[in-house]
Amino acid sequence: MSLSLTILGSNSALPTSDRYSTAQILCVSERFFLIDCGEGAQMQLRRNKVNFSKINHIFLSHLHGDHVFGLMGLISTFGLLGRRKSLTIHAHADLKELLAPQLAYFCADLPYQIIFQDLHYDAPHVIYEDKKVTVESIPLSHRVPTCGFIFKEKASIPNIRKEAIARYQLTVPEIVAIKNGQPFIGEDGSPVPPEQLLLPAAKPLSYAFCSDTRYFRRIIPFIQGVSLLYHEATFLHELKVLAKRSGHSTARQAATIARDAGVGQLLLGHFSSRYRDLSVFKEEAKEVFENVHVVSDNQVYEL
Repeated sequence: MSLSLTILGSNSALPTSDRYSTAQILCVSERFFLIDCGEGAQMQLRRNKVNFSKINHIFLSHLHGDHVFGLMGLISTFGLLGRRKSLTIHAHADLKELLAPQLAYFCADLPYQIIFQDLHYDAPHVIYEDKKVTVESIPLSHRVPTCGFIFKEKASIPNIRKEAIARYQLTVPEIVAIKNGQPFIGEDGSPVPPEQLLLPAAKPLSYAFCSDTRYFRRIIPFIQGVSLLYHEATFLHELKVLAKRSGHSTARQAATIARDAGVGQLLLGHFSSRYRDLSVFKEEAKEVFENVHVVSDNQVYEL
């Protein structure tokens, strides 16, 4: 099991010379998901050598420009590269109507299908699922309807102990049955304890993306215990009034959410362009939650 997150953009509304607007690429169980698509996202995908053809799902938290302005160019590029496989975009219902005239004008001969999947903002919803991964949307608190996303690996089947195969002369059908939870009866007629037969399965990894949002404690039960949490920290706590008014959070508030949700690691991002020295965000957050990192563009986090 593995999870790899690449930060394509870490800034808020105004990009800078070294910080693009919000976009991330998440690879979990060999699936590639694009999360938000701020301006310059496709340039950052190229810089990080991401194979465009592996991106089949795009998740857009909300319809503010700094999270979607890179989408139209990326859609066009996919077409120019000869894409044939459909592309699913999970977003607010308004997006399809907003893009329709642009697609008709600039991409009339698009060689692939775009599937729009509407997000819901009233409660958590499972919006993607396959054999290995689930993706759930959760409501956030911003100035417009906004979702966070939780990506979870499904639990894997435990592996059989090699010494158990030799000791009990296990056949392939017996191994399959044991791995699927069926009891194995030894020569003495009693069940063999599972821990003597199986190695513990690796703990499934999980990633929660929470941007943009006010300090919103209702998300805590939904992100409880995730391996990695990205939570916006647009401002330092001295501007908590401005943060609340503009629908954003401070570094201290993000750290409080991480602490109370018992997450493994916290990533801070979506910084206001007023800040040049981002180390102060880490200092503020570490007063509340120890395992915190301040993201920067092109950083990769692997679990």
